[in-house]
Amino acid sequence: MVGQVPEPGSDGYVTLLRDLKERIRAAQLRAAISVNQELILLYWSIGQEIRNRQELEGWGARVIDRLANDLRRDFPEMTGLSARNLKYMRAFAEAWPDHEFVQQVVARLPWGHNLRLLDAVKAPAEREWYARQTIEHGWSRNVLVHQIESDLFRRQGKALTNFARTLPAERSELAQQLVKDPYSFDFLSLGPDMLERDLERGLLEHLRSLILELGKGFAFVGSQYHLEVGGQDYYLDLLFYHLRLRCFVVIELKIEEFKPEFAGKMNFYLSAVDDLLRHPADEPSIGIILCKNRNEVVVEYALRDTTKPMGVAQYRLSPSLPAQLRADLPTVEDFAREFPLMSVVELRIETERALRSLLTLHGLEAGRMTTIREALQELSRIGELPSGTEAFLDALDVMTQAAHVLDVDTEATERSIRIGATFLAELQRLTENRE
Repeated sequence: MVGQVPEPGSDGYVTLLRDLKERIRAAQLRAAISVNQELILLYWSIGQEIRNRQELEGWGARVIDRLANDLRRDFPEMTGLSARNLKYMRAFAEAWPDHEFVQQVVARLPWGHNLRLLDAVKAPAEREWYARQTIEHGWSRNVLVHQIESDLFRRQGKALTNFARTLPAERSELAQQLVKDPYSFDFLSLGPDMLERDLERGLLEHLRSLILELGKGFAFVGSQYHLEVGGQDYYLDLLFYHLRLRCFVVIELKIEEFKPEFAGKMNFYLSAVDDLLRHPADEPSIGIILCKNRNEVVVEYALRDTTKPMGVAQYRLSPSLPAQLRADLPTVEDFAREFPLMSVVELRIETERALRSLLTLHGLEAGRMTTIREALQELSRIGELPSGTEAFLDALDVMTQAAHVLDVDTEATERSIRIGATFLAELQRLTENRE
């Protein structure tokens, strides 16, 4: 009996086609990564052998030109064997003499990334730092160049804070590394007569660039976020949730030099956020005050006796840009189309809370679970795993990449949000049935 042929537009067929395409893309990505690592290791070994032979035989630089001609004659189909690239291979081997480090770290970067590191970063420790950060954050080549040009290596963790006194040691170090000084808002073009509202509006219009500058883990919650305290209204300039620190981060923007009263106001905001927004499983909220400039002594006195964790950092703006360049910068519309972060973050937070509530209803210690996967493993252990878990875990990987500002296919992100919303609804039903 001949089976039926599904209609091209039927739901089942569309779902099958989409799933197969995702599997093929994932396999292609894994294959590309493997090929890239082999290529980088080959380039390193070629560069190392050229160095060794030059030292042993006393050959000069012209031997590289001869090698290039001979190698291209014998391997005409292979690109990358020009004299210029062979010289880069030699410099590459000289910059990274440790073969084990090359295997574990540098071979995971595309050759174009490695060339940018060789050209732009001469200090070995700094070059290694950028290499590791690129892998951790998934930076594209253009983002890597931007981070180098903005001198991120020297800005990272340089803000003045009270974290060492107000946070446990393990959180203090991580929190210190997430704040920079100064923050680079070069993607903005604001005149000298700008108002704080102009600065905030400019940052929101280029939200993706802002999150990239803030760093890995920051997830946008809202701007002018409303809080009601004692019957009075208060508004936070910018509110984020940090996925690694597991806490809210309040950012206040000031277009003037730091004043001591800014710390008192931030202390008040953090108390309100901890009381009104913080979930029992969240860590204490953190505040960052961004100022045009600051006096270190004044900041030290202002933060000395504050009880809430906060830091003070400066920011810098680019000079006014021509209209043509301003038009090339990403806008909030680009962000909404390419990076539906707010929906992703809200889903993650609500899913974590629903899982913790469900664990508590089963008599388990939800506070010990630090990730969604750990909570699901605990539910699996007691035989209470929701039916939609497998599909949700696939979607979770995409949601995590999107929340960390990695390039993710728009269709895949939207699909992960739909799956996540369905899973959250299932968790909420399970919780209601247990109560």
